[in-house]
Amino acid sequence: MKQSPPKTVRWGIIGLGNIAHKFAQDLLNVKDAQLYAVASRSQTKASEFAELYGATKSYSSYKDLANDKSIDAVYIATPHALHKENTLLCLNSGIAVLCEKPFAMNAEEVNEMIRCAKANNTLLMEALWTSFLPHYQYVINKLKENALGKLLKMEASFGFFRAFDNNSRLFNKSLGGGSLLDIGIYPIYAALSILGKPQTVDAKATFFDNGTDSSCDVVFNYENNVTAHLKSSLLEDLTTEAIFYCEKGIIKINKQFHCPSTVSIIIDGKEELLDFNYNTIGYNFEIEHFNTLINQGKSESPIMSFNFSKKLIAIIDDVRSIINLKYQ
Repeated sequence: MKQSPPKTVRWGIIGLGNIAHKFAQDLLNVKDAQLYAVASRSQTKASEFAELYGATKSYSSYKDLANDKSIDAVYIATPHALHKENTLLCLNSGIAVLCEKPFAMNAEEVNEMIRCAKANNTLLMEALWTSFLPHYQYVINKLKENALGKLLKMEASFGFFRAFDNNSRLFNKSLGGGSLLDIGIYPIYAALSILGKPQTVDAKATFFDNGTDSSCDVVFNYENNVTAHLKSSLLEDLTTEAIFYCEKGIIKINKQFHCPSTVSIIIDGKEELLDFNYNTIGYNFEIEHFNTLINQGKSESPIMSFNFSKKLIAIIDDVRSIINLKYQ
């Protein structure tokens, strides 16, 4: 029987900040995808965004977008503290949801979102775009194959300096601001995706005067003395690399490891640089995966699965408990 061609997936975007602009730019490069509608709490902002990227509809209400029956999928790019509320709104309207990381503020919220997706038999996935980038998939496969022998230790960091601004979402505790949820999730994700759940976790942090975490140092301890050293910071520029020390050499994802990047293979002091020739920002890879899931009638991703998202937020909750970080 001849297969029917994939249908064009009509996308909506809720929350129109910087990351939504990047997502929309790459969406325009994805075959069988259309930016159909966007929503902001400001109609002016929504209209300007829609005009910039050729969206058919613009809304000043998230609820109005969720009630639009022409939409197949929604990308949620609102602040962390709103992820659960916005996700449930769309899932209960039968719209597939790609929700920006972190999935939600804590494990309890993530579990509620997953229960809602299952109850509505509707696709839901955490938008941790690194999972789908070719260079990252290459490294995962190399390490799983023990191409350079067993992994002995890994290091990953993500840090940049930002002058403290109490009015910025990045420093707003009530919105989930701070280094851990905003950028620390990437080093933690790297360790979890490569090494799995650690046996024990050590962590320490520094804080701004308003109680938001300014930096976080985490160590995951595994059997056979394997460790993962992970760091995030809003106080300083870090290398933002992921380095995997193996028995026979080193695999290093170079600067901005979580974004499209290059990979270095270092053996006996000789370095081979692998360039994956990216020509987009990188969001297209997760969009293409999500579109495929929709066209196949799937309700869960095999790559960014519910189980993985549960493990990720559970470890982040553990770190928060250790450093005594409570969100308002």
